[in-house]
Amino acid sequence: MEFSKQAHAVYYARYHLVFCTKYRRKILKQGLGAYMQVLMKATSKKYPELQIHEINTDEDHIHLLITIPPKMSVSTAVNILKSNSAKSMRQRFPFLKEMYHEDDMGVWSIGYFVSTIGINEEMIRQYIEHQGVEDEGQAKLVFK
Repeated sequence: MEFSKQAHAVYYARYHLVFCTKYRRKILKQGLGAYMQVLMKATSKKYPELQIHEINTDEDHIHLLITIPPKMSVSTAVNILKSNSAKSMRQRFPFLKEMYHEDDMGVWSIGYFVSTIGINEEMIRQYIEHQGVEDEGQAKLVFK
């Protein structure tokens, strides 16, 4: 298990994100789905604190396993991912402009699903329980 660091924080903040195409249109088939994965990885290079660990698409939605730093809200991260990918998709695939109205820039639906993926609760309980027990300084959190 890898921890991330900021100036004043060490964290393990992974999330499962899912967002759908607008109107659940099945546009993420084959090449477009593969291109979407490339776009998401490119976005994480532009925003290095957004670390994408896993990514996959179905025809009308995308799944991400992502680390989001504590200083950034989940909704901000989703907005970054959606807006950057939608703009690039509409430029590269002109047929999307016909599928979605010209005045409506969205390719993604408004909502999203998010679930935290954290450290095992029992491990944390044991860590807290054993504070002050070890003679050589702080108790160490051991991951199996």
